[in-house]
Amino acid sequence: MSEFDVAQVKEIMLASAGAPDGGELDGDIADVEFAELGYDSLAVLELCSQVERRYGITISDDALGEMPTPARAVEYVNLLIEKARV
Repeated sequence: MSEFDVAQVKEIMLASAGAPDGGELDGDIADVEFAELGYDSLAVLELCSQVERRYGITISDDALGEMPTPARAVEYVNLLIEKARV
């Protein structure tokens, strides 16, 4: 089971960045790009910041390119969490 999931992405995005600008977070958003959901790169940086605080991991600035969608963000974050355990 994954430590971090798409539901948590939604929760963090809504709590930190508020409602999307012209986007929608209902339904299956896993493979929809953040920009299409109405979130810009600053909102994704805030997502990263919140994840870092919650899970005690460090997400590099270069990681934004690795996380264009919630599903990719979940995958990337879970890899970092797993590495931190080793």
